[in-house]
Amino acid sequence: MALERRSEFKSEYFDGEIHAMTGASRAHNLVTTNVIASLWSQLRGRQCEVYPADMRVRIPTANVYTYPDVTVVCGEPTFEDDYVDTLLNPTLLVEILSKSTAKYDRTVKLGYYRTLESLAEYLLIWQDEYRVEQYTKQPDGRWLLTDVAGPEGVVELSSVGCALPLAGVYERVTL
Repeated sequence: MALERRSEFKSEYFDGEIHAMTGASRAHNLVTTNVIASLWSQLRGRQCEVYPADMRVRIPTANVYTYPDVTVVCGEPTFEDDYVDTLLNPTLLVEILSKSTAKYDRTVKLGYYRTLESLAEYLLIWQDEYRVEQYTKQPDGRWLLTDVAGPEGVVELSSVGCALPLAGVYERVTL
């Protein structure tokens, strides 16, 4: 962690290995900004916080440190240490998919994220088409997958009481 905190670039840590992160495309950045803006405005005045990709999340069961594109925590956030830069109890995590990360985000990261007791929802958002995969934790611990597609689609986020209309998620994105 000391190395990461001094570094000039972000890295994800997976079980002893450090992986440098690359920059994102215009579409990726626009989708991320649109999601953050929508969630932030809907969560104002509530006990939830929305963080961009600079908030590190720790997955203790896999010894993983990662930077989701968007993180929401409801209730009191819990951090790994006094640096207050590594969140332990996210409620909602969002990853914006690219060709280079889609397989990893949909398989390996999904597996890691599902081990977080606090996590209630995980969104995978395509940056090149109107499409969102929504994973919602059920009361019995199973995960339900819902696909939402098309510009008229709306993702209902029960974990945080918000809705993400896809027309707004993809505003100014050329598809």
